[in-house]
Amino acid sequence: MKKVDIYTDGACSGNPGPGGWGAVLMYGAKKREMSGGDHATTNNRMELLAVITALETLTEPCEVALYSDSQYVTNAINKRWLDGWVKVNFHRKTGDVKNPDLWRRLLPLIERHRVTFIWVKGHAENEYNNRCDELARAAIERG
Repeated sequence: MKKVDIYTDGACSGNPGPGGWGAVLMYGAKKREMSGGDHATTNNRMELLAVITALETLTEPCEVALYSDSQYVTNAINKRWLDGWVKVNFHRKTGDVKNPDLWRRLLPLIERHRVTFIWVKGHAENEYNNRCDELARAAIERG
């Protein structure tokens, strides 16, 4: 199984507002950067979309180390919140889970790939997380 490192980030100018996401995928010596955005979105949607789009890019099952500065994303997986949300069909007593469309889109991807979600501190000394932030902000500027 191929081993791939993925770094992702999402950003929003206002929340909600125009948003962007960025991802850097690395396999051996190969590196691919990608980004995109939406004119009316939230930061959490952009964080999720970065993860989803990067994983969708992989053409075969891979072992993935996925680095994100989003505790929303990493905790949903690592603390098994997503498992609970699925069991209640994204409807909690305290209100519906946000972004169920994107969580449902992520589910088959984390079943296909062996993904380890790793939280990294945002806007710190991590070169690739910082690059993803640049990509996300540039996507906002492009509109």
